[in-house]
Amino acid sequence: MSSKEKPTLGGTRIKTRKRNIAAPLDPAAFADVVVQIYLDNDGDLELVAKNVESSDLNFSRYGDTFFEVAFTGGRTQPGTIKPDEGERHPYSIIECEANREAILPSVIYVQKILRRKPFLIKNLENVMRRFLQSLELFEENERKKLAIFTALAFSQKLSGLPPEAVFQPLLKDNLVGKGLVLPFITDFFKEYLVDNSLEDLISILKRGKMEDNLMEFFPSAKRSAEGFSEHFTKAGLVPLVEYNENKIFEAKLKDMKSALTTLIAEESDISEVIEIVKLRVKDANLPDIEVVRILWDVLMDAVQWSGKNQQQNANSALRQVKTWATLLSSFCTSGKLELELIYKVQMQCYEDAKLMKLFPEIVRSLYDQDVLAEDTILHWFRKGTNPKGRQTLVKSLEPFIKWLEEAEEEE
Repeated sequence: MSSKEKPTLGGTRIKTRKRNIAAPLDPAAFADVVVQIYLDNDGDLELVAKNVESSDLNFSRYGDTFFEVAFTGGRTQPGTIKPDEGERHPYSIIECEANREAILPSVIYVQKILRRKPFLIKNLENVMRRFLQSLELFEENERKKLAIFTALAFSQKLSGLPPEAVFQPLLKDNLVGKGLVLPFITDFFKEYLVDNSLEDLISILKRGKMEDNLMEFFPSAKRSAEGFSEHFTKAGLVPLVEYNENKIFEAKLKDMKSALTTLIAEESDISEVIEIVKLRVKDANLPDIEVVRILWDVLMDAVQWSGKNQQQNANSALRQVKTWATLLSSFCTSGKLELELIYKVQMQCYEDAKLMKLFPEIVRSLYDQDVLAEDTILHWFRKGTNPKGRQTLVKSLEPFIKWLEEAEEEE
C-alpha cells in the first residue's frame, strides 16, 4: 500500500453551476427613460437619436416598448393602444400633422435607430402589426398618419421591413367590413406614388402577396371591378385603375386561351367550338383583334413540331390550318383582322427559325381556305408595317404574289 497522503478538499472552493435567473421585466421604467430623452431634447429627433444610441438601455428586451413610445408617446396597455401609466411625450408619430413633411423626420429617425440596432426591425414589425390589426382603436386622422408613415417607410426603404407585415394584418374581416382598411390603403398608395413609380408599388404588393388580391381591401358589398375603378379614380389613382383593368383583361385572355386549348386538344366539332368562342368573347367583351391572336396561338401550339425534317413540320402546320380554317375565317371578318392574322404568322416565323421557310406555304394555305383575301395579302406585301423579318419573308412570298398578280391580269 502507498504511504502517500491522500488529497483532501480542505481550503478548496467548489464551483457551483450557475442558474439562469431571469431579471424582472420592467418595461414601464424603460418607457419612462425614453420619454424623458424626448422631453429633454424638446422632440429634436436628431438629438433624441444620438441620446438613444449612446444610452445603455436594454433595447434587446424592450424593443416593442421603444416603438410604442415612438408611435404613441408612451407605453401602451397590453393588447390595446390605450396609454399605460407613466409620463408621455407630445412628439410621437400620431401627434404629428397628417402630412409627409411632418412625418418624414420620424421615418428618418427610425431608420437611424435601425441602422445602429438592426435587431430592432422585428420589434418594429411586431408593433406595426399590432397597431394595424387595431385600426378601429385609432381616430380617422391617426389612421391617416399611420398610412403616411407606412408609405414613407417603404419609400425610404426602411431597413428590412417586410411588406407582408403591413398588408396581411389589414385583412381582418371586421376591419375590412367596417370600411377602415380601404381609406388606409388608399392613403398609403397615394403617398407612396408621390416619389415612386407604379412598378415600384406593384413590386411591394407582389412581395406582400397582394398583387392579385387588391379586391380584398374592399368591403364585400363594393368588391367589383366597377367599384375598384370608381373608388381609385376618385382618389386620383388612375394608373392603378388602368393596371387593374389590364390584369382583369389578361385573366380573361388566359381563360379564353385555356378553354380553346382544351377544345382543340379534344378535336371538338368546329361548329361547337365557334359557338363556344363567340359566347366567351361576348361574356368577356374581348376585342376581335385579341381573339384572332389567341386563335392562331392556340392552333399553332397544338401542332406537333417533332417532325424529323422540315417537310414533316410543314405538313403538320398546313394540316392544322386546313382543319381549322373555318374557325379562323369565322373571326377574321374584315381586312384589318385578316392583316392581323398575317402579322401573327410573320411574328411566329420570325421568332422560330425553323418556320421561316414555311411562311409562303402558310399564307398560301390560308388563301386557299378563304381565310385571307387577295387584297389583304397584297397590302401586307406592299405596305406591311411590321419590320421584323419582313425583308426575308417578303422575298420568300414573291413567287406567290407574282402568281396572284398574273391571275388578276388574266381575269
